Amino acid sequence: MDNVVLHVADVQKSFAGLHALSDIDLSVKEGETHAIIGPNGAGKSTLLNVCIGRLRPDSGHVVFDGENLTGKQPHEINQLGVVRVFQTPEIFPELSLLENVMIPVLAKRDGSFKLRWFRRFSAEKEIRQKSEGILEDLGLGSFIGSEAGSLSRGDKRRLELAMGLAQEPRLLLLDEPTAGMARHDTNATIDLLKRIKARGMTKVIIEHDMHVVFSLADRISVLAGGRIICQGTPEEVKADPRVKEAYLGEEQV
Repeated sequence: MDNVVLHVADVQKSFAGLHALSDIDLSVKEGETHAIIGPNGAGKSTLLNVCIGRLRPDSGHVVFDGENLTGKQPHEINQLGVVRVFQTPEIFPELSLLENVMIPVLAKRDGSFKLRWFRRFSAEKEIRQKSEGILEDLGLGSFIGSEAGSLSRGDKRRLELAMGLAQEPRLLLLDEPTAGMARHDTNATIDLLKRIKARGMTKVIIEHDMHVVFSLADRISVLAGGRIICQGTPEEVKADPRVKEAYLGEEQV
């Protein structure tokens, strides 16, 4: 846990003169679950987009496992082992669940993916078995042959998580993994992420549900107005008066 795998240093990002991120400095240790919380518009998703190369910071840099990610393309960062699961599921609705999970496995192996070539590789036994195992692990085994577009919102979120895990990430970035889920689905997702944590995978989670955050996080960074106002353990964050005022509210801590 002493090794820093992700370091965001002095990152600034503005849009049309509006400071979305200011002086962001945070470190994520290998094997930990690091939560990023804050009110809407705080800059959380912007920060993740900077980390995966969708946005380039105006200044500062992002380092993953000793390598500067700033200026790299998203696919290059993905090949290094940084995988993001988005808030809105990005799936292939016309394909089966199995095919959806096999796609990122093939893309990771070959460095690129073209949908028209998919059927040519889909019979590969090893990839098929790996994909089936991931779907079973996420409780989606009974839907393996179903079209992804027919799933409920909660199951679509789990499917995209399966697509992320299929890439064997060294760092998994999760943008509100339980958004829109019923409580039983949320609890099932918490249990799943705890199992992933037990395997030693490093995760950064953006989440509004404090039950999820305090169930999973080793450390928390609190964003407000594009700045980090507090960082620490869940207990330290709960007790910080700035966090209560800016986000949590007295009734939630």
